[in-house]
Amino acid sequence: MSIRIGILGYGNLGRGVESAVRQNPDLELKVVFTRRDPAALKVRTEGVKVLSASELDHMQDEIDVLILCGGSATDLPEQTPKYAGMYNVVDSFDTHARIPEHFAAVDAAAKAAGKVGIISCGWDPGMFSLNRLYANAILPQGQDYTFWGKGVSQGHSDAVRRIPGVKDCRQYTIPVEAALQAVRNGENPELSTRQKHIRECFVVAEAGADTARIETAIKTMPNYFADYDTTVHFITEEEMARDHSGLPHGGCVIRTGVTGMDGENQHVIEYSLKLDSNPEFTGAVIAAYARAAYRMNREGASGCKTVFDVAPAYLSAQSGEELRAHLL
Repeated sequence: MSIRIGILGYGNLGRGVESAVRQNPDLELKVVFTRRDPAALKVRTEGVKVLSASELDHMQDEIDVLILCGGSATDLPEQTPKYAGMYNVVDSFDTHARIPEHFAAVDAAAKAAGKVGIISCGWDPGMFSLNRLYANAILPQGQDYTFWGKGVSQGHSDAVRRIPGVKDCRQYTIPVEAALQAVRNGENPELSTRQKHIRECFVVAEAGADTARIETAIKTMPNYFADYDTTVHFITEEEMARDHSGLPHGGCVIRTGVTGMDGENQHVIEYSLKLDSNPEFTGAVIAAYARAAYRMNREGASGCKTVFDVAPAYLSAQSGEELRAHLL
């Protein structure tokens, strides 16, 4: 029997989840829910219903896991606790500082309903989080480093698009190569925000816009660009479509540490990703955790979980015997 999946939200991430479900024979996409007009939304999977989000109030018998593909700023803080009271749910909530309060809200709702809610699934938080935990457990005397990119930051790109006079933008986060190499060499550098990453913006300005003013507004924007060395390029719409239509990303988590009675031996652990499509890879991670949510709930688990709480075997479509024979 397939695990029946529902998706709420059909943007880049929702389409990424859809493609991931297609690659997993034990998962079946049943319904896509939208806050838009369902009649105006066409999904790529044959035979999948498109319904209004309001229909979620009575679809519990048709869906095993609901995957929430909204944004972390305003959608998920409301949606995940609400629907964890009705369904097993998985989300990609990525506002790191607010994860504890989001966990508490989802945990209360899911426990009351006897459901499982797995939050903050993706690559950071998500796969990077797991690798930070593994590395810290193995090398308790050490230091963590996380580098993002080279890749498109969708949040930063959107922040630039909100500047008056900006028609479109792609912002790339790029690790500083010298800093990355120093970490890989085991030099344990103390790095400021500016020393770890640079930001590069490709901007399409509206006709007649003051590009000098736009560039200043970008470079001085607090919480986004003010703490970084930032380069701004003004390009045409044609160049944007030709050169910057994808959503690549990636990065690496590195821990340096020591072992031995006197810490005489040094070690470097690194986990890295190079992604052609950020939302499609994130969707693939979420799909695996949807399988885990279903299995854990079938065994009687309830409440909120993170990637730290899910045993790796729950993620795989393979049986325990197959995993032990081929992957152990």
